[in-house]
Amino acid sequence: MANQLDLEEQEQLDELKHFWSRYGQLISAVLVVVLLSLSGWNGYHYWQRSQAAQASAMFDEMNRSLASGSLEKTERTFNDMKERYPRASYTHQAGLALAKMATDSDKPEVAKAALQWVADKAGDEAYAAIAQLRLANLYLDAKQYPEAQKALDAVKPDAFAPLVADRKGDLLLLQGQRDPAKEAYLAAYKKMDERSEYRRLVRVKLNALGVEPEPAKDAAQKTTDGER
Repeated sequence: MANQLDLEEQEQLDELKHFWSRYGQLISAVLVVVLLSLSGWNGYHYWQRSQAAQASAMFDEMNRSLASGSLEKTERTFNDMKERYPRASYTHQAGLALAKMATDSDKPEVAKAALQWVADKAGDEAYAAIAQLRLANLYLDAKQYPEAQKALDAVKPDAFAPLVADRKGDLLLLQGQRDPAKEAYLAAYKKMDERSEYRRLVRVKLNALGVEPEPAKDAAQKTTDGER
């Protein structure tokens, strides 16, 4: 009986050796690839966390630069962040902050450059959309209408569609296109939350063009109020 078991074990060992001699290198190669992939994945996430932490520290420096009121210092800090941490969300926030400071300081070219960088480099569509909308505002102020149109067309997220429609209404109105401007404002009005303060502003714009966006609803409300 013992000899039989020894023979069976030997056969199993021989089969295992045969299998390993045939597929061992392939299995080893696959294991190496898997381990390297896991190591690379973990390393990449560690690198991302490290970059985010360092960018956060620089963003604190950015806040100090903003508080100092020095546009030159703020721009220099942002340039450092761009060079070291171009993918970090802190850097994209810093770009938006610099653009606001530059706009308030009547330095539109500095603001445009910062906003264009954020629009081009931000991986988050929301940051890119905000940058494009603010770019459109600057171009509208400068009467650079084709550039403003291009910036608005570049805004992709649906959540920003009402704001884009409103800005397009402004753009059309500034070019003397009243009827298309009305349509754009109406589109913006319909897409906005009824409780939004911005919606009231759009309604004022429509009223200035002789348009009441919800006349039937207003009439019904007045009748209800009178009956009460």
